[in-house]
Amino acid sequence: MNSPASLAVVPAWFVVLPDTDEAAAVGARALPHATESYTHASGRPWLMGRWSPGELAVGECRGVRLAVSGEHAVTPEEAARAAAAATDLGSLDRLARSWHGSYHLLASVHGRVRAQGTVTGVRSLFHGGAHSAHLAADRADVLADLIGAPLDEGRLALQMLSLGVLHPLSARPVWRGVEALPGHDYLVLERDGRAHRKRWWWLPRRDVPLAEGAAGLRDELRRAVEIRVRDRDVVTADLGGLDSTAVVCTAVCAGAKVVAYTAATHDPRGDDVHWARRTVEDLSSDDGAVGRVEHHIVAAEDFPLTFDGVNTLTDVLDAPSLYAVDRNRRMSLLDLAADRGSTVHLSGFGGDELLAGASARVHDLLPRHPRTAVRHARGYLAKYRWSRRRATRQLLDRRSYGAWLEQIATDLTGPLPSLEEPLFQWCSPARMPPWATADAVDAVRALIRQEAVVARPLGPGHGEHRELATMQAVSRFARHLNQMTRRRSMVFASPFYDDRVVETGLAVRPEERVSPWRYKPLVVEAMRGVVPEASRTRATKANATLEEEVGLRRHREALLALCEDSRLAELGLIDARAWRAWCSGPVSAELENVLLHPTVGCEVWLRTRETLHPRSDG
Repeated sequence: MNSPASLAVVPAWFVVLPDTDEAAAVGARALPHATESYTHASGRPWLMGRWSPGELAVGECRGVRLAVSGEHAVTPEEAARAAAAATDLGSLDRLARSWHGSYHLLASVHGRVRAQGTVTGVRSLFHGGAHSAHLAADRADVLADLIGAPLDEGRLALQMLSLGVLHPLSARPVWRGVEALPGHDYLVLERDGRAHRKRWWWLPRRDVPLAEGAAGLRDELRRAVEIRVRDRDVVTADLGGLDSTAVVCTAVCAGAKVVAYTAATHDPRGDDVHWARRTVEDLSSDDGAVGRVEHHIVAAEDFPLTFDGVNTLTDVLDAPSLYAVDRNRRMSLLDLAADRGSTVHLSGFGGDELLAGASARVHDLLPRHPRTAVRHARGYLAKYRWSRRRATRQLLDRRSYGAWLEQIATDLTGPLPSLEEPLFQWCSPARMPPWATADAVDAVRALIRQEAVVARPLGPGHGEHRELATMQAVSRFARHLNQMTRRRSMVFASPFYDDRVVETGLAVRPEERVSPWRYKPLVVEAMRGVVPEASRTRATKANATLEEEVGLRRHREALLALCEDSRLAELGLIDARAWRAWCSGPVSAELENVLLHPTVGCEVWLRTRETLHPRSDG
């Protein structure tokens, strides 16, 4: 994996270089694969890569170059004005905190480089290298190939953990010497090649009343959606739950022509199709929205099930993905959208974490507002039938995040928490699968304990941390889908992950935003007059558990094919016989597949990497 093969294969990427001769020499290896490139004021290479037309806005003024890459409304003229106003790297904080959309902000200010992604990581940034050739890139594999970083088997074993919400370990790239930049930081590449991080984003004050926050969310979501739909003849979108419904209706209100897709399921209790039809009917009865929604329902029989084709996937991703098990299921709908001519597909990704929030907020409320906390806790216990004894133990647990991580390391091979386990902890306890080898478990345990000494939570309390950690974990799905759709020249857009939208939602009083008695009250209030009334007050959410159970039975041979000649087994990370035996038996889609999916993602990822570097079998 030490040649820049991924640069020639992946359809979209960029690399950012410091203003040094050594970095320029490394950049020369990437330049033949780039379609565009820009230089520092010195003439040395600064930014190069491949991207879609209109995705990058670049402006310059004297010794300053500034670029915005992604889904944004910044024009080259505005970027040039920003470059003219920049006095140093810190002066760009104002832009980072005010521009809307989802983008990377990149700058060269008199030879010093600033590079950053988004708070949730849906647009991530990776960095690595040595001395004066420390680089940054938006894909970890591109960077690893450029600097010759080897695969780190311990980090790969980390990706086999259940749940994938173990901050900051879950986001760590699988190459030695390649690191992920935290979303709240920007990276500085100095003129001598040294690299360091500086914080630019903090959690907002959480004191905005629900009514005021709802008005703010409506405005921010409108801006986020308008950025994606402006100047487009048609956009496509998911239309299923409340979050995607809010996005579709906001797009229609913005004047867009939306082609919406709803996937039916085999579950007779799944009601997404019913509510989607009702939403479209109500929109079509509005004179201002007539003809703006084209709706397609994909029959359950025509929609791939979970595990379909899991042994034949070829997407080159920059990290193992839990979405491997559902890749064909998800991409079949996105391929329909691309065939329709769409270059932007809108989704409701990010809505659950932001709008439903974390019940762990109760843990934070307890010392400050004990009566409110107890009332909310009782509501969750009644709603989910959680154990009162376990809930009390979690609520009274005042261990630091580091101490909690240490306990995770100790319990790595213990049983999975039951479905009745309360969710008041820092996060749900991660576990290694039973087919992991002792060496893999030891490596993961060592990495967790190493991190426990220095780890800090993402927020001051369990709720803030859990919400942000979950956003960062789930945003990787959106990020990987974007890597998959780029071959069709389409962007998979997730407006709820935009920094301004996230900030607006998190600023609302948590006891009003997160409730055991109301379903997503913030978006329900925000969408008054935007989403048709019946759909706005919908309080149900479909899931694909039945699709997974049926898919496992129908595609078990594809799953078992991964157990043969397992690449993970070759690396000594799993016992292939134990994995095959487990995959051959009955599996609970609701509980046990949280162990299975990460291993499948790692195995599939290793196999797809071989398309870049074919195996030599003797």
